[in-house]
Amino acid sequence: MRVLVCPTGFKGSIEPHIAADCIERGILRGVPDATIRNVPLADGGEGFTHALVAATGGNIRHTTVMGPTRVPIPSFYGILEGSGQKTAVIEMAAAAGLSLVPRTCRDPCVTTTFGVGQLITAALDEDVQRIIIGCGDSGTSDGGAGMLQALGARLVDAKGMELPYAGGGQSLVSIAGIDFSHIHQRLREVQIEAVCNWDNVLCGPKGVARVYGPQKGANEQQTELLAAAMDTYATVAQRTLGVNVSQLPGSGASGGLGTGLLLIGAVLRPRYEAILEYFNLDDLFDNCDLVFTAEGGIDDQTPRGKIPAEVAMRAEKHHIPVIALAGTVGPNADLNYHVGINAYVSILQQPSTLEEAIRDTERLLTDSAECAMRMVMVGKLLGSAAASKDTKRSLSDCCHARRYTNNMANNHGGSINGNHLKRLQSQ
Repeated sequence: MRVLVCPTGFKGSIEPHIAADCIERGILRGVPDATIRNVPLADGGEGFTHALVAATGGNIRHTTVMGPTRVPIPSFYGILEGSGQKTAVIEMAAAAGLSLVPRTCRDPCVTTTFGVGQLITAALDEDVQRIIIGCGDSGTSDGGAGMLQALGARLVDAKGMELPYAGGGQSLVSIAGIDFSHIHQRLREVQIEAVCNWDNVLCGPKGVARVYGPQKGANEQQTELLAAAMDTYATVAQRTLGVNVSQLPGSGASGGLGTGLLLIGAVLRPRYEAILEYFNLDDLFDNCDLVFTAEGGIDDQTPRGKIPAEVAMRAEKHHIPVIALAGTVGPNADLNYHVGINAYVSILQQPSTLEEAIRDTERLLTDSAECAMRMVMVGKLLGSAAASKDTKRSLSDCCHARRYTNNMANNHGGSINGNHLKRLQSQ
């Protein structure tokens, strides 16, 4: 049995490479002689850096940056050496992710992306030629203002006074201009591409403040303050870029970080398109009998570009069955049967609190992978048993036909013509 293991992470719990190791361990407990190909995947959020480093070769660099609540935190980025040009990989969640914001401090009016700019600076100082930035799982709504400040840009109000450093999204209510005269010089020399949710826009009823602000801790008044700040920010960005960014695809990614990245010359890419390139999804299914994938929750959103569905659609083209393991099973999860997921199951074994589920995710995922693999082997045994019965029945029918033919031949004086023989054998 040759099994491809390609999960994404469980947000707020375990990253893709840990999830992949858990699934592999569970499979081998059920089928010790299985051959496993372990390919953790990520769509730009938590685990993106480690997944891309693991898939393409490279190293993790560790550093300290300002976290989303302005407290120093340990962080990291990746360096890939084998792509023909020195490439850095950064996930914004490693410096400004929601999981880095304590629940008692969740206020997207004040959280900052300053640490993201520090990660970019560290990569630039290594003389990289290309930077890939994963946008996802953010705990901020500052439009990338903090990132711009960390890279040397000055954000000013109508009086020319500089906005507070790392002041969060609320400070953008007063923004009137951006001075790039002291921006990091190497930004002009590198290629920057950002992997983001293409559907996230900066402003309007479906803008980042109103859609994601409440998820990051904003109350109704704070949400409207952030929406007004994004409107003002969009006006300033339009003067710089020469285009209206308010409804531009990806402009609202990671709390508006997409717009900040556009301002430093980045190219925004839909995450599903980038995943295909970075992880070579179409090349994963050679010499494979079964696929395991996983994510924190499977529901009617999964077929809309999430990794388990992207994997399943490609596996289906190769006629390979797919099993998805999930922390939770949400509304209309059965829609995933139509995109190539043949079976899905929640890893939870009993009612539990969120804290308990997060604490036990590794054990639960390993146990679920083992149980799923044992079920697969039961199906294989049933198939073998059915095939064996069919073979025995076929042999028995052949023997019966042979005896009947011989008897008929004897009754006809030892001879029977060919047409009659064929007719008897067909009976």
